[in-house]
Amino acid sequence: MSVQKQYKLPNCTLLLDGFDDDTDLTSDNLTGQSTIAILANADLKFTTSNQALSGGRVFLENLATAVSNYAQDFLSGLSRPAAVVVDYPKITIEKSETKDLHRIIVAQDPETQQEPQTLDLTLMEFFDLVEVIDQFYTDATVLPDVSLELSAITKRFRKPEEPFGDRVIPLVAGTASLAFAAAALFMIPTPEIKQQEIPIETTPIETVPEQTESSPEE
Repeated sequence: MSVQKQYKLPNCTLLLDGFDDDTDLTSDNLTGQSTIAILANADLKFTTSNQALSGGRVFLENLATAVSNYAQDFLSGLSRPAAVVVDYPKITIEKSETKDLHRIIVAQDPETQQEPQTLDLTLMEFFDLVEVIDQFYTDATVLPDVSLELSAITKRFRKPEEPFGDRVIPLVAGTASLAFAAAALFMIPTPEIKQQEIPIETTPIETVPEQTESSPEE
């Protein structure tokens, strides 16, 4: 049986088409929804810039991994070595030369002689893409055997970085991942509160000269 699933946000929509596997595990026990066990096609569309990407299961898995890793690097200010991707299409994400744009590069197998496909996303489009990927990973009714594996990145991968404030200034409206918002707030340094000392006025105390007792006259 064919199954369709859609994740929609203001700037990004992911549409999945697939099939169940005709086993006892084809529906979620809580919702009764059919499970996509075999993915036929994944369509990713960005409504604001009118750009699109599509592919099969390998495309979706490589895209989800690239988005998750890039988002982690973007928030932490660290940069890990590029992950080794065996299957095509290979997907990489990098900061575009144009300010506040993030570039997705989809490279097909060289034997197909197809040119890499490039999409430049605004910060809002990328944030919504992160949310869409997050919804995909947390949806138990789509490819239950796929899981997200994130590894911590150490400070030895630190590079000269753009100030974090410059990276989040363009975020002025729209829907973004809660993880992004929480991490952004977490990374803002806590302002130092300096206690101002209030001078205390003191009134000088007049001292009374000590009187000496005179001896009685004889």
